[in-house]
Amino acid sequence: MAFLDQNPGIGYPVVATLGLLVGSFLNVVILRLPPRLEWQWKRDAREILEQPEIYDPPPPGIVVERSHCPHCKHQLSWFENIPLFSWLVLRGKCRHCKAPISPQYPLVELLTAALALASVWHFGFGWQGFGAALLSCFLVALSGIDLRTRLLPDQLTLPLLWLGLIASTDNLYMISKPAVLGAVAGYVSLWSVWWLFKQITGKEGMGHGDFKLLAAIGAWVGLNGILPTILISSLVGAIIGSIWLAAKGRDRATPIPFGPYLAIAGWIVFFWGEQIVGAYLRYAGLR
Repeated sequence: MAFLDQNPGIGYPVVATLGLLVGSFLNVVILRLPPRLEWQWKRDAREILEQPEIYDPPPPGIVVERSHCPHCKHQLSWFENIPLFSWLVLRGKCRHCKAPISPQYPLVELLTAALALASVWHFGFGWQGFGAALLSCFLVALSGIDLRTRLLPDQLTLPLLWLGLIASTDNLYMISKPAVLGAVAGYVSLWSVWWLFKQITGKEGMGHGDFKLLAAIGAWVGLNGILPTILISSLVGAIIGSIWLAAKGRDRATPIPFGPYLAIAGWIVFFWGEQIVGAYLRYAGLR
């Protein structure tokens, strides 16, 4: 890590390459984790209800099964599975059946690489930079899953929460107390909004995964970062959500995943929260 800090001309290309590779893996997580969870939930439900077993083969796993074309099921060769490069060379089409390949693949790979580069640029090539890149990868995966399925799996939100709390035990970004309080405040704040909305309208305004995601973000940004995260996510959600609804011709009753907006806001606050709060206090004449 010290070598990379002293030789950024080597460090940044290495991080960018690793970011593309991890982004390729995150695409697999985004696409395969929800079907695996749904398959397991059905198995658990049949067991609890004491229903007879049926033949229900599991969906492809996240690690073992090789990547394949979703249209013709052609297994990809190694040279067809190089992050970003293969998509560009194949011009976004399957080499076997010529069906279009979703632009999600290169976009997630590029986004992951960009966030990893931003992490080491901001925090350096040490443990802080590694932790920031890890946080970014979790947020990318959670956002992708929520956009596709409106799910925020515990299998990702809870490890992210614990990683933030573990980082605080070594004062990597902050001491433990604000990290713990941030996690508690993150969960309780959105849970309270959900509970009040349900009491007033009889409907659930958001999913429980949103509470857990904000709790996880709170463990990384601390207590002082919760309010800015909520405000920024609400602003970003209102702007992007309105544009999306207008483009799709949907009304305001259409459910919109909130996880990606929390992820965007949490990432911004994690990197520049102190500067944002300080600028607001100076503007308001409180500092």
